[in-house]
Amino acid sequence: MKSIHIAVLAALLALPVAAVAHGDEAHAKKKAGPVKKEQKDWGIAGDAKNVKRTIDIKMLDNMRFAPSAITVRQGDTVRLLMTNIDQVQHELVLGSRKELDEHAALMAKFPNMEHDEPYMAHVAPGNTGVLVWTFNRAGEFDFACLIAGHYQAGMIGTIKVAAK
Repeated sequence: MKSIHIAVLAALLALPVAAVAHGDEAHAKKKAGPVKKEQKDWGIAGDAKNVKRTIDIKMLDNMRFAPSAITVRQGDTVRLLMTNIDQVQHELVLGSRKELDEHAALMAKFPNMEHDEPYMAHVAPGNTGVLVWTFNRAGEFDFACLIAGHYQAGMIGTIKVAAK
């Protein structure tokens, strides 16, 4: 009887981790269906038909983005075209430094954490990824690769959104 209680307890303790974990392969897949549009401090998911500019971003093997600084105008809908020229998975996540710091801390605890938001793109080695985003608020924001260790190694960039 005691071994059954231990097995049940062990299974219950594993539930929170299992609920958020998955393998790396799921990072490369996007869910079908409409994009969830939710206003964030750094903007809102954009419509491809409204894209005014495409910005090419390389994900490099030295844990850097090129370019690492971008300037856009408030109200612009931009296509971020990311090319991963590294041999490992990378991602690009838009956000404020505070949000990215918090998310990076979670990723360090749960390196295979599942997430799929319109301000995130996961790019497998040798592949490209696309984000379409409307920068409707002026200010300075950031983007980063939050895969465990990448953010800590300096895989961070900045976006300046110039007021109209």
